[in-house]
Amino acid sequence: MAQPLPSDDKAEEVPGISQQRVIIPNEHGEKLVGVLHETGSKKLAILCHGFRASKDDKTLLNLTAALTRQGISAFRFDFPGNGESEGAFQYGNYRREADDLHAVVLYWSKQKYEVSAIIGHSKGKDEYRVTEESLMDRLNTDMHAASLSIDKACRVLTVHGSEDEIIPTEDALEFAKLIPNHKLHIIEGANHCYTAHQEELASVVVGFIKFDQVEDASAVGDV
Repeated sequence: MAQPLPSDDKAEEVPGISQQRVIIPNEHGEKLVGVLHETGSKKLAILCHGFRASKDDKTLLNLTAALTRQGISAFRFDFPGNGESEGAFQYGNYRREADDLHAVVLYWSKQKYEVSAIIGHSKGKDEYRVTEESLMDRLNTDMHAASLSIDKACRVLTVHGSEDEIIPTEDALEFAKLIPNHKLHIIEGANHCYTAHQEELASVVVGFIKFDQVEDASAVGDV
């Protein structure tokens, strides 16, 4: 369900880009609230926030602006229990969030969009209440197996700050070894939120996505 977006809720205005509030139901009957930034292109990037954050996170807003300036439509949304979305907040919760993301991808596919990129930022750090169930969900998630299961045809980019105070750089290096079709970019001096490195982050991400689009166009031209 799409709704007009109040002017005071809009992100940075990019000429020629419309913004629309969209509500998508997940498989648990909860309403996921997001904002579509429509450039006129049916190529769509989906942006996912981190732990205890929301679709209005500064990093997501800056990435959205950078994408739309390049003509790429973008959709940023709140996971359940965060921002405007319904549901209870949970720690860990990887499987549920993967299901929610799947619901979002299916929704836009039915709207005739091609989801060309999924962008996520961390799982963050904050005060939280950990239940036994949510803790076990986190501990039982095999990141090694999950990394190896990624389709070899799927290009994966990891951007990591060399001064990340929450997640060690070694984690990014390990993912680079495990994920088949992977590119790692270390931003020197950047912290976990890329506070002083937003432009470099956006440039790397947009460049990665634009490369995919050029490759797709070349493939179509050769058919």
